[in-house]
Amino acid sequence: MENSHYKYVGKRIPRIDGPEKVTGELKYMTDYHFENMVWGKVLRSSFPYARIKHIDISKAKEFPGVIAVLTHKDIPGFNGFGIVVPDQPVLASDVVRCTGDAVALVAAETLEIAEHALSLIHVDYEPLSPVTDADFAMTDSAPLLHEGGNIHSHVTIKNGDTEKAFAEADIILENTFYSPRQMHAFIETEGGWGVVEPDGMLTIRCPGQYAYRDRLQIARALALNPARIRVVSNPIGGAFGGKDEITVQIYLALLALHTGGRPVKIHLNREESVIAGIKRHPFKVQMKTAAKSDGTVIANQVRAVADTGAYASLGGAVIALAIEHCCGPYKVPNVDLEGFCVYTNNGISGAFRGFGVNQVCAAIETHMDMLAEKLDLDPIELRKKNVYQKGDTSSIGHVLKTSVGTLQTLETAENCELWKNRNLHKQNITEPWKKRGIGIATSFHAVGMGIGLPDYGAATLELMPDGTFKVGVGCEDIGGGNSTVYAQVAAELLNCDIKNISVVQGDTAETIDSGTVTASRSTYTGGKAIAAAAPNMIRLLTEAAAEFKNVLPENVLIGENEMYVLEEDNEHIVSYRDIYHYLYEKHRPVKVEGHYMLPKEKEEIKGSGGAPHHLYGYLTHVVLVEVDTLTGETDVLRVVSIPDAGKVLNPQGLEGQAEGGAVMGIGYTLYEDVLMEAGYHKTTNFTNYILPTIRETPFIETIPVESAEETGPFGAKGIGEVVMIPIIAAITNAIYDAAGIRIQHLPATPERIFTALKEKQTTTPREIRNE
Repeated sequence: MENSHYKYVGKRIPRIDGPEKVTGELKYMTDYHFENMVWGKVLRSSFPYARIKHIDISKAKEFPGVIAVLTHKDIPGFNGFGIVVPDQPVLASDVVRCTGDAVALVAAETLEIAEHALSLIHVDYEPLSPVTDADFAMTDSAPLLHEGGNIHSHVTIKNGDTEKAFAEADIILENTFYSPRQMHAFIETEGGWGVVEPDGMLTIRCPGQYAYRDRLQIARALALNPARIRVVSNPIGGAFGGKDEITVQIYLALLALHTGGRPVKIHLNREESVIAGIKRHPFKVQMKTAAKSDGTVIANQVRAVADTGAYASLGGAVIALAIEHCCGPYKVPNVDLEGFCVYTNNGISGAFRGFGVNQVCAAIETHMDMLAEKLDLDPIELRKKNVYQKGDTSSIGHVLKTSVGTLQTLETAENCELWKNRNLHKQNITEPWKKRGIGIATSFHAVGMGIGLPDYGAATLELMPDGTFKVGVGCEDIGGGNSTVYAQVAAELLNCDIKNISVVQGDTAETIDSGTVTASRSTYTGGKAIAAAAPNMIRLLTEAAAEFKNVLPENVLIGENEMYVLEEDNEHIVSYRDIYHYLYEKHRPVKVEGHYMLPKEKEEIKGSGGAPHHLYGYLTHVVLVEVDTLTGETDVLRVVSIPDAGKVLNPQGLEGQAEGGAVMGIGYTLYEDVLMEAGYHKTTNFTNYILPTIRETPFIETIPVESAEETGPFGAKGIGEVVMIPIIAAITNAIYDAAGIRIQHLPATPERIFTALKEKQTTTPREIRNE
């Protein structure tokens, strides 16, 4: 269909889940209470690193109102979980490796009794010296936190001859960049409830990002057939990757088996969420970049070290994606890239929006701006000179076969009002001691899981008794609005009113396995799966209407919300309600499926850990900041977000993603950091973890660039993660434009900016020019 013929795709369709969310009508998992409900609590480790010599639960078990107290001895199956490497114990048995480790579980009649029972459990620890520095963890002097050593994964990508390129370069930049441990800070902390149903089915209702994988991990720990477990993971009060890993699902399941059929609820308070929840990986990125005098980037050498904390979670995949993206969307012929994912006793790091790309983008995009300044080139022109396009070879050595919109985003940035009138905007300061600057940065982010991992979409379409359709997709809606996109795609393809579409997600009893809602993949894979199911539903409707009216199928046409049956000179309308009842009376199926395999590259780059990806989304940010030179405070005043998401299925949804990603990036760049000392969290809640509020939210303009992807649903790609990536470097580049200081240690707090302003000469990055 031509774009002009679309009724729903590409239109500003209000979110189908919007009214019940904004009115408070929607109940999240942790909102539910039951008369016979039992409260669960988790006892966490007292030390970041220690041996467990003995656990005494006798006093807790005897306390009135306590229903169950469980330790590792009560786990009937495998005592471990983890998406890639199940190295995290469900309940610690012999050693604790971080203060988030669970040691025991309690179920009690009230929350107060459960909390008191935790204090009655005595754990005899032998404290050990914690490993808190990732560089030290890689040395021979560091104690081994896991049997295989402290380096969880090591990835490398090499192309060309970097030594020769550096020798021939006209300019070389070499710097080290540090990024913080960011908290997901979702409104709904980890929690949910579990119950053994009268028929023996175990139901776990807990927000997550992949219900089927959660079910697998629960079944493994309980030694239970997965078919006897139902996991409901939707709706979710925020995730951003922080609910991709198991949170409390297995604890709920274990306790539910010991509460006599009563539902048990666990809901972490904010302090416990801070300690036990995963965070963004802190990175140390050492980068050395070489260019010719005309601005051609000829070499990049990178060494990135990620602190994954006590357990692997998705750390290996995070460092692999970081290395895949660390040269940006550019054609750099000579690269020497190396990444380490390292165990420490600093809590646990895992999936977070951007998945490692944020940390390395800050480095490469700072270097691109520095190169432009040293070579007296316009920063956009320098980027345009080096970006790749479809058909080009990327820095990591693969040919881009899918749509690439970076050049278009840069051209749009070049012509946007903020950039064109940047000198005027910079002069409009609010106080004499404040300075304004404008920065730019561009980046990209993979869509899908990459080589070596299953990546599939699956969807069901079901005709309902009232003649409407129910769309079932396993991928949860973690806030991005994919439920609305699924309804749009289904309504467009079935030629029915979107009001006649309902969507169910994240329920192993209601949906088939559709993969995880991560990797910016849910719109692409879910949309394609619905597109695969739609012809099957149309065929079902057509054949049923033909049977019902005793005509040939070719005499049946699909109309708008109904079927037309042609008989000689007459035309009859058959409603979907009539078709449902006809099929029901005949005991015929009313549900169809659609399946889709996301395309992959044929060969993995040796040592890369899963690169390259087949598909990427792209985005450029332009940012206006104002720096207070007396206090070091920085305000982001205006943002222009220019995404290439392929065909925009819902402009309103895209703008929501762009605005949310920008604010999240502002927080990461200027405010947020979970501070740790000797393995203990010094940041414990939102009192001392600074988040941007509506007061720190600037005017954000979204200008989409539609570089349509022929393999995507209606030409769409994915955009959920890249929306927060380049703004990080765009802000720091704008700070430099305003105040002449380079911030290479995030967050760019007032203290760091103030210190840099006072020591401007000593913070000048090292530059080497070849004579």
